[in-house]
Amino acid sequence: MKHKKLVGFAAAAALVLAACGGDDSSSDTTAAPADGGAVGTNLADVCPAKIVLQTDWNPEAEHGFLYELIGAGYEVDTEKLAVRGDLVSEGQTTGVQVEVRAGGPAIGFQAVSSQMYQDPDIMLGFTSTDESVSNSVKFPTKAVVAPFNINPQIIMWDPATYPDVKTIKDLGATGAKVRYFDGAAYMEYLIADGQLSKDQVDGTYDGSPASFIAAAGKDAQQGFGTSEPFSYENDIKDWLKPVAYQYIHDAGWTSYAQSLGGTPESLEKNAECLKKFVPVVQKAQRDYIASPARTNALIIDAVLKYNNGWNYSAAQADAAVVKMLEDKLVANSPDGTLGSFDLDRITAFIAAATPVYEKTGSEVKSGITAADVVTNEYIDPSITLG
Repeated sequence: MKHKKLVGFAAAAALVLAACGGDDSSSDTTAAPADGGAVGTNLADVCPAKIVLQTDWNPEAEHGFLYELIGAGYEVDTEKLAVRGDLVSEGQTTGVQVEVRAGGPAIGFQAVSSQMYQDPDIMLGFTSTDESVSNSVKFPTKAVVAPFNINPQIIMWDPATYPDVKTIKDLGATGAKVRYFDGAAYMEYLIADGQLSKDQVDGTYDGSPASFIAAAGKDAQQGFGTSEPFSYENDIKDWLKPVAYQYIHDAGWTSYAQSLGGTPESLEKNAECLKKFVPVVQKAQRDYIASPARTNALIIDAVLKYNNGWNYSAAQADAAVVKMLEDKLVANSPDGTLGSFDLDRITAFIAAATPVYEKTGSEVKSGITAADVVTNEYIDPSITLG
């Protein structure tokens, strides 16, 4: 579950939106090729006519690599909360369509893994290592590409109130209340590891900044490094000052987040497609990070047309991309490839996470290994970031 951003739409984005050519049709018509008909990577011979991808929240820059796949002439479906159009790679059409669906409120806040089991039309959806481990019996999934190398999830606090706090563990020593979305497994880990105490954490966070502001700096809360630090300093009128934070990754909860994965049935059915499609996703993340303007305008267009209470600005999207690079959230894996999984890291995570999940009542597959939750089978090792 994500966060709510109370920010507005920057007027500069409107100029870019006009060039993107989106419309708000709810019909499933075919969008025009992005480049007048030139075909790059041909997916039509091995992939479904429309590849459906499920996200975990409303459109935002963290999902930019998926929206990067959508060519000009796209449609914004305001009933299904989805964007569809030609699937393009490096500016050229691939011969198939792509549909990127919103998650979070659009799917009743269900886990993406659960949604994929309910709707077999979804070829791939956002999975995280921790979700795949915790659902390894009930809703098993396997991730095929990791556009994010580090999870953007953070714990944040007011540096003016806590000038000596540099880490989550330091924060724990102050006894400050820490709000988070109830059910987040990383919080159980932080408690078990002694970084926070059970009596100081509060699972009532609802995504609103109201409680953080009302506490006047005394309380801490969860957030995303790509979101809250910018919005609290620049957009939330009752705060408008910096916040400090630490990534939960750096505190030891090293799961991959917002990777693309599928059910065993989907991966088996689409194996030949994935050989071509996964490298296209790798390239999409590389290209988005290098030049995000067109795709960020598409994201803002979708947000405005959905009009479902989610507010997101062009300035926020631009800042998020800068933060992705600055904090190395998007970066090459230790093997030098963009999008591959570090299997040793996942093995270590499983060892750390399994006792946490068993304590909270999740049923973890007996003898689970990294190969049960991720694969580098479809990764093109020649694709790198920079």
